[in-house]
Order: sequence, then structure tokens, then C-alpha cells
Amino acid sequence: MASEPVARAVAEEVARWGGMRQTGVSLRYMMEFGARPTERNLLLAAQFLHKELSIRIARRAQDLESLPFGLSTKPAILKVRDWYLNSFRDIRYFPEVRNRDDELAFTEIIKMIRLRHNNVVPTMALGVQQLKKDLGGTRAFPPGIDVIHQFLDRFYMSRIGIRMLIGQHVALHDPDPEPGVIGLISTRLSPMLVAQLASEDARAICMREYGSAPDVNIYGDPDFTFPYVTPHLQLMMFELVKNSLRAVQEHYMNSDKHAPPVRIIVADGAEDVTIKISDEGGGIPRSGLSKIFTYLYSTAENPPDLDGHNEGVTMAGYGYGIPISRLYARYFGGDLQIISMEGYGTDAYLHLSRLGDSEEPLP
Repeated sequence: MASEPVARAVAEEVARWGGMRQTGVSLRYMMEFGARPTERNLLLAAQFLHKELSIRIARRAQDLESLPFGLSTKPAILKVRDWYLNSFRDIRYFPEVRNRDDELAFTEIIKMIRLRHNNVVPTMALGVQQLKKDLGGTRAFPPGIDVIHQFLDRFYMSRIGIRMLIGQHVALHDPDPEPGVIGLISTRLSPMLVAQLASEDARAICMREYGSAPDVNIYGDPDFTFPYVTPHLQLMMFELVKNSLRAVQEHYMNSDKHAPPVRIIVADGAEDVTIKISDEGGGIPRSGLSKIFTYLYSTAENPPDLDGHNEGVTMAGYGYGIPISRLYARYFGGDLQIISMEGYGTDAYLHLSRLGDSEEPLP
């Protein structure tokens, strides 16, 4: 436990760094810079991150101190705040990065920070669950509760940016990168392949939970590739396919009819690459469509409790898959749209911006 003077000193440093302006980095710059991961370039990147991560992490720690409706006092939120404060300390206590040895040591520090923050999303979700329970459930929400959703959107978008910066720098140290891969960015990503792998993972979870799983049919040009961040597309596809499989499986659970397949269509447009995930899982009522992008509503009857012991990923967790996926799409200028026909099924349209030419600073 930190002594009071130490804690006060850290709080003052957090306030000082949190008041500084963060610097956006464009994807084009990341690709051009990362294409030449020389010792000098990696040193320059580490020096930039030493300052930039201090600013971004300090801001998030500050945000977690001042949330409305008592959310800041929930045990899960306090745990996340402590992760951010510990990470801020780790970076600020690290001396100035001056040479290759410093750069390699700093890279190990930020790898550890990235690992520490792996469970931020489910832990924040647990904090929101604790708040909902205290408030008496969704029907008892007070006016103005939407500010929680707006905060979480900003918080998670910032988290994506922090993890992108750290992940890109760490990945540039790979001594044997795959051809066409620059850090986390694949210059020749196959959306058909990612859709196939994500579908296999989602079907395996569906099989584990229900004992069976609908088929997934994928349509598109198997030779088509485009530049994108592979882990981001994998996460989005996995969440969307998992949702569709669950909807179909539960819709046909007590039916004599054979469950229809989930269909994935990959389209190569001039402006966007669009992936449509279609299911015949009964659809979503029109009154519920507005709720699927919020963090305050979940279709899960009994969301997992992080204080217990969860056996890996479940088909229905906290209901964060859709809003988080939309943030990942929007991070690079894309979007996620959901169109539903109640009584029939749902279509998810994942619009992905073509990367490589954008000079817009990322969040």
C-alpha cells in the first residue's frame, strides 16, 4: 500500500500529465514508420510512447475518479483505476529512453502493461452490473443515465488507441514477421480467411454450450486482400458471428426444423470493404434495436461474475460485443450497422475503411 505522501505525489503527477494534449498518429505514418523498424526508429518510437502513454493513461485514471451515479466507488471500477495508476507509475518511474538497452527494457514494461489491462472491459462491465443492481435494474434507471454510456464509449475508444500504440511497437520487435505484415497491420489481409477462422472459433463455443451449432456459409472472392489490423477484424467477426449463432440456436432449439446457416458475404467496394453477417434467428424487436449499442443493457439472463470462476468465453456475456465491435470499426473510420426483421432474423453490416492512405490522426 502506497504511503499518503507517495499517493499524493502520484495524484499530482496524474493531474499534470492528464492536463497535457495527446498526439494522434495516422495509420499511414504507422505503416511507413513501421516498414523500417531500424534500431533508431524503434528508439524514437519508444521516446514518443514514454510521453504519449503517460498522457493517455493519466487521462483515463482521472476519468475513473469522477464518474456519476456513484460508479467510481464500485469495487470493480476501483480495481480498474488501480491498474491505470500502477501503469502510470511504471511508465513515469522508467528513466528517459536513451539507447537500445533502454528501448528494449521499456518495451518489456509496456508489454507488461498491456497484459495487466487485458481484462479492463469485463471488469468495467462488472462495475456497471454492480451499479445496475444498486439502482434496482434497468427499469429504475434515473434520468441522465446515458452519460454512463457516453463515458464508456470514450473510455473504450481510448483503450483501443492505447493498445494499438503498444501492440504496434511490441510487434515491430518480431524478428521474423510474416510477409506483408507491419507490426499489427497486415497489408494483405484476407477477410474470407478471417471470417472462416472467427466462425470456427464461434461454432466451437456454440457446440460447447448447446451441444450443436448452425453451419456458417461464407461468400466472396477468396483471393481478395486489403490492408487492415488482423486482431481487430478477428474480434469484430467473432463477436458478430457468435451473436448470430446464439440467436439461431435458441430460435430453433425447440423446433423440429433444421437450423438454417448463418451467411457471411464479403464485398469489395470502391470506398469500403463491407462484410454482412445474416442470420434467421428470429430478429430483434424494433423497440430493442436502440439498446443493443449501449453498455447498460444485455440480452444475457445471468451475465458472468468476474468474482467467480468462468470457463472461458460464453455465448452471452455482458452484452458488450456489439458496442465494442462498433468502436473497433469506427476507430479506423468504418462503422457497424444492425438491421433486423422481427420474426425472421438480423443482418449486421460491418463497414471497414480501406487503410493505408488515411493521414487522419487516430484517437
